[in-house]
This record gives sequence, structure tokens and C-alpha cells, in this order.
Amino acid sequence: MSENPLASLANYSRFVAELLDRPTVTRSTVIVWSDSPFSGVAEGEVFFSNGIRLRMREELDFDAALIASYGYEVYRGAERLFWYDDFPHPDDTALASTFPHHKHVPPDIRRHRVPAPNMSFIRPNIPGLIAEIEAL
Repeated sequence: MSENPLASLANYSRFVAELLDRPTVTRSTVIVWSDSPFSGVAEGEVFFSNGIRLRMREELDFDAALIASYGYEVYRGAERLFWYDDFPHPDDTALASTFPHHKHVPPDIRRHRVPAPNMSFIRPNIPGLIAEIEAL
């Protein structure tokens, strides 16, 4: 796709549909919707053949062609393996290199955060998430 996927609802919907049309995805409930020509939401779950499930929500700003906020959670069965979010933790200097992007990992998954250099507001995050999940 030569156009920026984040530039419009149609572009992002097409991008997500094409990305999730792969042998490792067994089912998806992800929808991209909008009440406005300027913003949208991508949300749902993606089920992978390796037993992993991605739960995602992105708030999209089509006018600025960016992801305004996001949350991605990765599960195996009922066990949450890790998650990414963009909630700022300015006092955590270990996260400064990718502020505000970070990943929650075990042990103590709620409080154990590491930098997330693969996350961005200006390009889609889903391709990197899929690659990480397919490598599990």
C-alpha cells in the first residue's frame, strides 16, 4: 500500500484486513470504525494458530495520520503473557528511551515495564506485534 494506512478510515481498514489475512491467524474480531472523518477506533481480538490471542484497541487520528493512543494485550489461554501501552510513566527513567511507549512483562507484570522501541504513534504497530506473536 503506497498511501499511509493511518491517513483515512478506508486505508486503515484495508491495511488491517490485508495484514490479518494470513495462515497464522485462525480468527479475528478486529473492526475499524469511525463516527467522524477525522478519527476512528480499531479494536478486537486476533486468534493465532499457536494458541496466542491478541486483544487490541487503537484510537486513530486520520487528520494527523497517527495513532492517538493504544493498548495491546497478549494471552495464551487465560494467562496474560505481556502487554504494551502508552500510559506515561515520566518518573521511570528506565523507560525514557521510548517514552511513553513501554511493555509490561513478568515477573510482577503490572509493575515490571521495559522500553518498547517497536511501538509508535506515527506508523502501524500491528505488523510488529504479529511478528512477535508468530515467533512465540
